[in-house]
Order: sequence, then structure tokens, then C-alpha cells
Amino acid sequence: MLVDSHCHLDFPDFQEDLDDLLGRAAAAGVGLMVSIGTRISQFDKVLSVAERYENVYCTVGVHPHEAGEEGAIGTADLIALARHPKVIGFGETGLDYFYDHSPRELQQAAFRNHIAAARETGLPVIVHTRDADDDTVAILTEEAATGPFTGVIHCFSSSRQLAEKSLDLGLYISLSGIITFNKAEELRQTVRDLPLNRLLVETDAPYLAPIPKRGKRNEPAFVAHTAAKLAELKGVEPDALARITTDNFFRLFTKVTR
Repeated sequence: MLVDSHCHLDFPDFQEDLDDLLGRAAAAGVGLMVSIGTRISQFDKVLSVAERYENVYCTVGVHPHEAGEEGAIGTADLIALARHPKVIGFGETGLDYFYDHSPRELQQAAFRNHIAAARETGLPVIVHTRDADDDTVAILTEEAATGPFTGVIHCFSSSRQLAEKSLDLGLYISLSGIITFNKAEELRQTVRDLPLNRLLVETDAPYLAPIPKRGKRNEPAFVAHTAAKLAELKGVEPDALARITTDNFFRLFTKVTR
């Protein structure tokens, strides 16, 4: 079984064919999906999808793009929403300096609040980082000094240094369809050196469809293509890669039972 550890099933892209989409995921060997929160104001939509399907879980959080519009989300608010049995983590949160849709100081404050919720509950934090490696590492390091927490760098496409520091701090690395892209050889070189026991796979659907689905709407079934590429990079059989990454998922997302 494969797990799509990061997708956005509440997005409008999927509202017309969710049942069919989950059927295609099952046919591709994808047995579990995590639909990731990006706005507290729309959390009810994320949760409703998770409640509708037995093999869909979700997270609660504010994407860095939305940190300005969503206002100051406190740690206590995040923890309260995470009491629902289908909510298994916090995020996605982090820093995005590529677009700077929200003021950086608000992104940073929200990021720290999500980490604090992760620390207090033991649930993982899902980290988005783009063009912000130095500040991401600084915040993760400072927060780890306050107390341990778990988490994952989602859709990893950053520097080798960020990967290594994140692993040192006990975080996991999640890989998306980007590893299949023609221009991603530098990323693939880094991925070859990452420890298999700390890797997850994801789609980030509806975005970043892998080759050979490039240019199409991404969906959970397509994580099989990313997993196949990762198996090739790591020199293992696809079945072994599926087993390892799924075991990693359950080790990180401890609220989910097999």
C-alpha cells in the first residue's frame, strides 16, 4: 500500500469527482490519503472530506500564503481543532519568500505557533518552505531547543543543507512529483543520499503532477509514479519502497492506526 501524505481534496478541483478519484487511488494501490489544511476559515471543508471517507485523514493549519488574511491563529486554537479523531497534524505552515503573499513576520509567528502545537500534542507539523531555507532552519533549530517536536518537510525541493539539518532535528522528508521532472537532477542527487527510513511520498494534488502525467490535474493515484521514481533512485523494488514509506508514515503520524 502507498500513502499520499499530502494532498488537498477540499479544493474546488476535486468536488465533481471525489468518489471516482478515490476509486482510481485504490486501483493504483493508494490506500490512505491526508488532505492538508491551508486556512482555518475553511477548515470545515477539509474536515468534511475526511469525515466522508474512511481512508482520508486531514490536518489543521494556515499556509504561509494565508498568514496575513487568516489573522493570528493561536496554539490553543490549533490544539482544540486537532482533538477531532480525523485530524492528525498541524499545517501546512512555514515560510514562502518566493511569493511573499503574507508579511514575513506573520509567516514566522504562525510557523512558531504551529510548532508549539506539535510540541504540546505530539502530532507532527507539516512544513512548507520556499526560498526561505535559512530562516526555516533557524526557526526549526530554535524551536527544537525549546523542546522536541515531530514533523515533515513537505514537497521537498530545497537545498541539501536544509534536508540534512531537518533530518538532524528528527524531521522526515516528503517527496513529490518534482523528483520526476526533467530539470530536477540536482534534487535527485540529493534524494539518492537521504535515508530511506525518513522518507514519505506525496502528490500535493492538484498541483505538480509527475511525469508521465505532467500538465494534468494531479490526484492521489499519481503518487504511484513518484514512488516508482523514488524506488529507482534508491535502488529498491517498488513493493519494498511502498512498504518502507508507508511504515515511515505510520511512525510519524501516530494518531493513525493501521
